[in-house]
Amino acid sequence: MFLAITIAALGGLFLVSRTFIVVSERHAVVKERLGKQMGVLKPGFHFMVPLLDRAAYTHEMREQAIDVPPQMCITKDNIQVEVDGIVYIQVMDPQAASYNVSDYSESAITLAMTTMRSEIGKLSLEQTFSERDKMNDSIVKEIDKDSAKWGIKVRRYEIKNITPSMAVVHTMEKQMEAERQKRAQITSSTGAKEAKILVSEGEKIQAVNMSEGEKQKRINEANGRAAEIRLIADAQAKGTQLVADAIRAPGGDAAVKAQLTEQYVHELGRILDGAEVSVVPENVAKLRGFFEGVNQVGASTVGASKS
Repeated sequence: MFLAITIAALGGLFLVSRTFIVVSERHAVVKERLGKQMGVLKPGFHFMVPLLDRAAYTHEMREQAIDVPPQMCITKDNIQVEVDGIVYIQVMDPQAASYNVSDYSESAITLAMTTMRSEIGKLSLEQTFSERDKMNDSIVKEIDKDSAKWGIKVRRYEIKNITPSMAVVHTMEKQMEAERQKRAQITSSTGAKEAKILVSEGEKIQAVNMSEGEKQKRINEANGRAAEIRLIADAQAKGTQLVADAIRAPGGDAAVKAQLTEQYVHELGRILDGAEVSVVPENVAKLRGFFEGVNQVGASTVGASKS
């Protein structure tokens, strides 16, 4: 009797569990009746026909991040690199995700790996590092073309690591070292060039300044000499004018002759005193008459001045 009650209770619990189902939030359940798809159960409480209906598939409706395992790829310039990434997908159609593909997660990973190898093969090693965002977008577009029929949406794809082989790493390190040395040499030569340019510019400016100074010096000296000549000329002109005025005055002509006679006698005496040979005038009589004439001129000049 007790055994029958226990069996009846277990049977009742089994029927109740098969009769009612609770779908949690952020999930979707695909219901089948006798193996035929009967619809999608949304979050909440639902009634099931015992022994006829069953929850065939349960899907996570939130965005899912799936790791893409690392794989060897060959770049456009025939360099092997190991690439891995993460693909972000979301179930949009639970029925298509249940019946159009056996395992959408595995299929998405396989398609991501295939597409990634294809995209890596289109780029050189340098481009795989510099154009990572562009490559991610290309992979998403290619995967999304096939994933739509699976009832999933590829939100984005992120390449985590691109690792070249050790030989390539060593080659890249040598190349980077050579590039650094090249930049250092260019910087040094540019500095030396700029220094020479600055020195030459300084020498040019110095030469220009010196020439300008010399030019100004010569101009000043010429101006000084010109001023001196003008002053002397003015003085001489004034002296000549005074002499001319004195000559035009009464008795001026006789005074000039007397002055000339005095200078002549003075110079003649100086020459005779300094000469080693006795010098006698050629015509003593004429010389005597000359002096007498001079004395008469002086006397007449004096008399004219007294009158």
